[in-house]
Amino acid sequence: MQYSTLTGTELDLSVITFGAWAVGGWMWGGTERKDAVEAIRASYDLGVTTIDTAPVYGQGTSEEIVGEAIKGIPRDRVYVLTKYGMRWDLARGTLASHSKDNAGKNIDIYKYAGKESVVKECEDSLRRLRTDYIDLYQIHWPDVTTPIQETMEAVARLIEQGKVRYAGVCNYNVEQLAEASKYVDVVSNQVPYSMVKRGIEAEVVPYCIDQQKSILAYSPMERGLLTGKIKPGHVFSEGDHRAGLYFFSEENLRRTNAFLETVKPVADGKGISLGQLALLWTVQQPGITIALVGARNAEQAIQNARTTDAGLTAEEIAFISAELNKLELVK
Repeated sequence: MQYSTLTGTELDLSVITFGAWAVGGWMWGGTERKDAVEAIRASYDLGVTTIDTAPVYGQGTSEEIVGEAIKGIPRDRVYVLTKYGMRWDLARGTLASHSKDNAGKNIDIYKYAGKESVVKECEDSLRRLRTDYIDLYQIHWPDVTTPIQETMEAVARLIEQGKVRYAGVCNYNVEQLAEASKYVDVVSNQVPYSMVKRGIEAEVVPYCIDQQKSILAYSPMERGLLTGKIKPGHVFSEGDHRAGLYFFSEENLRRTNAFLETVKPVADGKGISLGQLALLWTVQQPGITIALVGARNAEQAIQNARTTDAGLTAEEIAFISAELNKLELVK
């Protein structure tokens, strides 16, 4: 495993970080707790010391699973990243989505990060994670109903109290990052980034490099699209959000898989999978500090963890990027 220091911190994170959205089950068609715990522990055994989760993933389920999985591991040997600002138990802020919980019950998700909510969410996360501090505390999505100053000052207070070590944000644009940084030392921005979703390259990446802020890339395999395992005609299980995403339309699956065939010789030459190739390309892009990668079972987790056993040359990255530039997906 390779490690990368979160800029301005003492956190030496595993480049492949365990993304715990899917293990929470919500929007992924349910969860198997035993498999999820085994996946996290298998990752840790191979050097994945960093886990990213959030309260809304399974409405507490993901954090509980993470807490169970890291039980018995010395706390200073694992880094726990979680979030706040997505409430399903409080109708305040902005309605983000209508959804269903893992039991099939209708729920509404709100983006809300008022001071009292941030404090409550932190306490709830600490309890579910079975820990007394969070290594990196991140606002999940911008909350336009609460001043950024109010939110960030609440996090700054949690840092003073020792309940949080560092502050991060997710899905922030450059203007929001600059504003947040006035009130607390924002060390990172977690944003979507993959071979087929490269919008952050225009403004966010240059800004973060210039301002020395780390970028945590999520969905680097675009929810499984870039593994090459999902073919036209694939039927997702009930409750799987991917069924409604344009990436997984028949035409886009055809186009993406055709691209993957062109770069498959690079993967074959290194003895790695297409998914691992996508991860390597991602973590070797400018400004990217770590990549968050999900796994539903130990087998997937082990393959993800072994990704950095290989590497790409500058020529290979250039070839892959050139082929990517020919790929056009239909929205």
